[in-house]
Parts: sequence; structure tokens; C-alpha cells
Amino acid sequence: MLNYIWAGLVILSIVFALGHDLQDEWEGTYNNGSPIQLSYTKSDTPQDIKLQYRDQSIDVRIDDLNNSREVTIIVDNGLPTLWQRIAKHQSSKDKSTLRAQIINRDPSEKQITLLLPEVHWIKIRAISQAAFDMAEFAVKLAIGLAGIMALWLGLMQIAEKSGLILVFVKLLRPLLRWLFPDIPKDHPALGSISLNLAANVLGLGNAATPLGIKAMQQLQSLNTQKDQASNAMCMFLALNTSSVQLLPPVTLIALMGTQVSELIIPIILATTASTLVAVTAAKLYARPGR
Repeated sequence: MLNYIWAGLVILSIVFALGHDLQDEWEGTYNNGSPIQLSYTKSDTPQDIKLQYRDQSIDVRIDDLNNSREVTIIVDNGLPTLWQRIAKHQSSKDKSTLRAQIINRDPSEKQITLLLPEVHWIKIRAISQAAFDMAEFAVKLAIGLAGIMALWLGLMQIAEKSGLILVFVKLLRPLLRWLFPDIPKDHPALGSISLNLAANVLGLGNAATPLGIKAMQQLQSLNTQKDQASNAMCMFLALNTSSVQLLPPVTLIALMGTQVSELIIPIILATTASTLVAVTAAKLYARPGR
């Protein structure tokens, strides 16, 4: 069902984008193919001139005074709004300049006719670019996550063989028995759950992901109704998504640096409240025998 919803949203976005672009083409929003006749004055240097556009003065550069067919316009807040939008959506990778073609230039009358770059299918191009960007991100995420999963699952196997997981589970046993009464006393799922919670508490989201996947697989092996989530699976999902965090996530530290210290107390309070609400809801809605 979720696949159909996503497909519908994608189709709606494409239809909306296509309609928006067709409206721009019909109304001539970007004046594509329409020359602009402007007056100009000489600037301080021979290659620079000042265009007079309505009540604005625009500095432009002509690279070759005799043979040039283009002018270079620096994109800044002083440009007309339409010109800024054309520069933003132009096909050129360099968005800091706007290169306009010289259709006609009359030095005696100080008149120049320019043709700005044409802009077409903005929304469709944005959707296509977003699709490629997300595809690239998904591949990078999958490759990175595969390495992290291999590392942490390997460490988990070492900890399990050496007995460290059993020791850790014993320390958390009173809490785990209350949260997961349906899981057998020494089942491996308790170890995976313990390590997942510990990783979340310490802000190690990447490390918690493979441990959480492993825990869900082990809980599914205990599930008597394979097409429905068990009480233990619902409780674990509630804990995993609302986990108390004593340390900020690694990603947040990378983005904010030392400034993240100001958020430590709010993060602890917010995640504690969310965990209490999640556990309470999971307990209240737990079904007998599931």
C-alpha cells in the first residue's frame, strides 16, 4: 500500500511541475527569445559599460570591444529580480555570472540590444536533478551502511562468544524483563536490544542501526504470527525511535561543533519525555498473548 502512495505522490509532483512549467511557457514568464533594448553609458574602464534598465544601473563587461557578441553580467542583489531568477535557473553551471548575447549595438546612440539566456522546464529539471541526487545518496548510504553493519555485527559476534553480552544483559535484566516479558530469559535478542539501546543512548546512530536490524530479526523468530508485529517488536520499535540520549548524535556534533554543548540538557529532557510516552503507549496498547 505504501508503494502505491509513494507512486501517487511522485506522479502528482510530476503533473504539478509540468503544469507549472507549461504555465511559464504560455505566459512568457522569463521572456525567452525576447530581445531587450537598453541605453548605456561608458564606465571607468574601456571594457565596462553601465546599462540603464528602468531606474537601475547595471555594470557589465564586454570582453572584446570590437568583436564581442556577449556581455558578462555579475549576479548580485542589484540586478532586476527577473534577471536574478534567470541567472539562478540558467543551464550554465556558473550561476555567479549571466552571459547575454549582443544582438545589436549602436555606439553613436548609446543603445544596445541584449538577449538573455533562455530558461525552460524549471520544475521538471529540478525533479530530475533531485531524483539523481537521491539515487547517488542512496548508493553512498547503502555502501557506507554495509561497512558499518559488517563491523558492528562482527564485534557483536566477538562479544557474544566471549560472554560480554551475557554480562551486559544481566546488568539490565530487571529493566528488560519488565519491558519484554515475552522474551525468554537468555535469548540472544536481549543482547541485541541491550547493545542497540546503549548505542542510541551514546548518540551512535550508525552503530545502533545494524544492531536494531539484528534485534528485529531475532524478535521475528519468536513471533508466532509472522504477518503481525508482536508486543516485543512494538516495544523495541518505540524504544528505538524515542531513545533517551545522554550524548548528542554524532551527526549533530559534526555540524555544530562545540556549540552542541548548549543542546545537551534539552536533548536529554526531550528524549526522556519521548521515551516515557513511547513506553507508556506500548504498554497500554499491548495485546495479550502477542
